[in-house]
Amino acid sequence: MSHVSGKVALVTGASQGIGLATAKKLAESGAKVVLAARRSAIIEDHAAEINANGGKAFAVQTDVTRFESVANGVNRAIEHFGGIDILGNNAGMIDPIARIVDSDPDLWSSAVDTNVKGVYFCIKAVLPFMLKNGAGTIVNMSSGAANSALEGWSHYCSTKAAVKKLTECAHKELGDKGIRVVGLSPGTVATDMMVKIKQSGLNPVSKLDWSVHIPPEWVGEAVIFLCGDRGAPFSGSDFSIKTPEGRELVGLPVEGAPD
Repeated sequence: MSHVSGKVALVTGASQGIGLATAKKLAESGAKVVLAARRSAIIEDHAAEINANGGKAFAVQTDVTRFESVANGVNRAIEHFGGIDILGNNAGMIDPIARIVDSDPDLWSSAVDTNVKGVYFCIKAVLPFMLKNGAGTIVNMSSGAANSALEGWSHYCSTKAAVKKLTECAHKELGDKGIRVVGLSPGTVATDMMVKIKQSGLNPVSKLDWSVHIPPEWVGEAVIFLCGDRGAPFSGSDFSIKTPEGRELVGLPVEGAPD
């Protein structure tokens, strides 16, 4: 039996891409999944599909840039499934891809609202229940951009660096209280975000061939791995599946996989 079986997992950004793939993988492994995103009709359809296939899913419309919306979504999830054991802090945006001189201050600020404040809001909202329960796992979606400086990505590199530090701070405060906080750096993933990056033509990431990007399902497998006992040593750090060693630990293909 999977170590996430029977657990309640809330996944943000679950309308598409990594978030949706992660939610489906968790459901396949026996978790009760809460799909959170702004587009309610889409996540309701996805939840219905998971339920029709024998899983357990519930959709909650959530805007991670507004704490009251996040808190409401968390409360509805707890009311529906009785708790929250896992938070997949996945919601994020790559827009606007632009050099600083060409960037729109309002759009740059929106990226901070989603990529940083959204992660904090979700952690803040689930903590009362997790602390009361004395257990929980929070997986923050990280990126190699947290340690890089890439042309046109000033917003993304800056926000991912902030999330990495937030993961470290949360681990320092919560690690001895039964709550695991860990970052996950997946590398480049074959999603709509990579389509936008390709179209921008800025920096080396946009020049990568589509064949080198990993499937989003791999990220879901890594999230499940980090929720188990073997994920414990990576608490407070960014676990990477860009390396053969990381993929091997998760049980992902190593030969022929992207570096």
